[in-house]
Amino acid sequence: MTSDTMQAATPRFENAPELALAWHREGLGAVLCTVVETWGSAPRRTGAQLVVGGDGRIEGSVSGGCVEGAVILEAQEALTRGQHRLLEFGVSDADAFAVGLACGGTIRVLLEPVGGTLDPEVLEALVLARAERRALAYEVDLTSGKGHLVNAASYPERMRMDRSGVEADGTTFVAIHNPPLRLIVVGAVHIAQALVPMARIAGYDPVLVEPRAAFGSAARFPGERILEDWPDAAVEQLGLDARTALVLLTHDPKLDDPALISALRAECFYIGALGSKRTHGQRHQRMLAEGFSQQDIARIHGPVGLDIGAASPAEIAVSILAEMTVVLRGALAGALGGKVA
Repeated sequence: MTSDTMQAATPRFENAPELALAWHREGLGAVLCTVVETWGSAPRRTGAQLVVGGDGRIEGSVSGGCVEGAVILEAQEALTRGQHRLLEFGVSDADAFAVGLACGGTIRVLLEPVGGTLDPEVLEALVLARAERRALAYEVDLTSGKGHLVNAASYPERMRMDRSGVEADGTTFVAIHNPPLRLIVVGAVHIAQALVPMARIAGYDPVLVEPRAAFGSAARFPGERILEDWPDAAVEQLGLDARTALVLLTHDPKLDDPALISALRAECFYIGALGSKRTHGQRHQRMLAEGFSQQDIARIHGPVGLDIGAASPAEIAVSILAEMTVVLRGALAGALGGKVA
């Protein structure tokens, strides 16, 4: 059973396609603005998006605030004409200096008016695929502004690296749409109260699994999605994939182990479990008894989190999120002074 606590929306800058479609359907009008190329010290990575509404409202960012003012004005014109625009801002551009981009970076931003060069049916198909956690790519011709969706298999390296960009032909931009990152937390304990909002800020869609009503209450986790099922049933309902992190925080094998077994049989990119080295050793033995190999069990990060000397619940949450990032991005442990299993 799912509690009455409803899932809070992920940050809107991560939901730009959904927001653009919603504003278009409402009759407000929308322009999807995407960073297609960067050079130097650009403040946002390629693929970052800003949505501009017909009334000037905005969500998201393409430059951290440096060029948004100019982009909004250009987007209004693009919406009126129904035609795409490709803008470039850099330190050599006097207009860019005027809007504050003087940090040595250059960016190109594609403006796509929904209902103009951006076909609403293409956007609808993209939003549906994202909702169903299906990976795909969006190709757009920077000259004509026409775009279409393609299978993820067309760009295996870009999908693996989660990296949008312009192809070698110089005219085709490929926007990568992997399923949103998701964090499943088993155990609505005090560490979870800090970890869940931190993870949401970092772009994760968090879900709490907690069959103990006193722990998983709306008062303790306002606005969050909480599943009151037993952990194995909950993770089966949610599904586990390569864009999912699972963090076990209950200290109770009756709650942690069912979810842990499911995770070891799936492709979660990160599995973390709270507990001391002794507790983790006992966990290790239980997983061996379940038939898992040493290699399987090595996927479990326990004790959970980077070794940063964390003491408070909030500090432990920081260490967990940091370790998730290390594993996700493939960073070397030595570079951060921590551990990567």
